[in-house]
Amino acid sequence: MKNLLTIRDLHASIGGKEILKGVDLVINEGEVHAIMGPNGAGKSTLSAVLTGHPAYEVTQGEVLLRGENLLAMPAEVRARAGVFLSFQYPVEIPGVSMTNFMRTALNEKRAYEGKDPLSAKEFLKLMKEKKQLLELPDKLNNRSVNEGFSGGEKKKNEIFQMAMLEPCLSILDETDSGLDIDALRIVAEGVNRLKTPQNASIVITHYQRLLDYIVPDFVHVLADGKIVKTGDKTLALELEEKGYEGL
Repeated sequence: MKNLLTIRDLHASIGGKEILKGVDLVINEGEVHAIMGPNGAGKSTLSAVLTGHPAYEVTQGEVLLRGENLLAMPAEVRARAGVFLSFQYPVEIPGVSMTNFMRTALNEKRAYEGKDPLSAKEFLKLMKEKKQLLELPDKLNNRSVNEGFSGGEKKKNEIFQMAMLEPCLSILDETDSGLDIDALRIVAEGVNRLKTPQNASIVITHYQRLLDYIVPDFVHVLADGKIVKTGDKTLALELEEKGYEGL
């Protein structure tokens, strides 16, 4: 089992306020890590820092992606290197069709990997295969990215993008937020099908219900900017029963 991501003593601030206060985490290929914690604990800040959001300043620590300094990479290079973020609130991109958006993103990643771009025929075939995985209708192809999509469609669309790009590290930031039980099942099944021995996922959630569908190898509790407890999937059940104050 190869190491994929190593976070050591990570401190990060926004607007001069320290949010992350010494996060340590090691993720190997093939693993699913769930991160839970109260509001304001730093869960979404961690995802933003890992993906290179410019509003956050790393003040201490290091992050290695397969041994390379992730923090030295611009956000777009992190994406090409295989770091993917499924947003809690996916943005709309008016005037850009899903087809054009995904073909551009995929071929940028392929260029970074030294591969030739996919032809239009190859791309459309791949897109059809991945859409079936998430039960997405064909009519979404030519609609603008997320424009007019329901909350569930936006979340499914995020996982569809993940399926197309095949990242090595997927960060799901409260993907279950606002989903009804059917949409939750479809999204979770998509995530499970995309799991391979070579990739890994970080699932950020408030609720144990998502972990009924996406079973984590490890559950971490993030509180006041640090990981204060780690366990297996039973830790999520304990949190559901006792709350964070019970730790």
